[in-house]
Amino acid sequence: MDNDQKEAFRIHITRQIKALKRDIQAFALNTRPVAPDNAIGRLTRVAAMNNKSIHAAALHTCENRLVRLELTLTRLYESDFGYCQMCEEPIPHQRLMIMPETDYCVHCAEKMD
Repeated sequence: MDNDQKEAFRIHITRQIKALKRDIQAFALNTRPVAPDNAIGRLTRVAAMNNKSIHAAALHTCENRLVRLELTLTRLYESDFGYCQMCEEPIPHQRLMIMPETDYCVHCAEKMD
């Protein structure tokens, strides 16, 4: 992978990081505790608590991906970036565009599952 391709990945990853940070802010707002308000009713409160749990899970997923993408940015210009850590073959460009934080090609990732 040449430096122009790596620069394109840097831009792509930076955009994904910005989007994740926006998502994290939105999910954080939706994970605040649900107040025991008598006006909304018991079933509505249960639904609100369920939504809070869903948003908390999404928040956790986004935070984990943000950490992985930021780590990817730090190693983007290393010589082994874009190569599978198991078979050492190049990871296809399309896979890196979808999952820039991946360390494995599809074949090796499937073997690990």
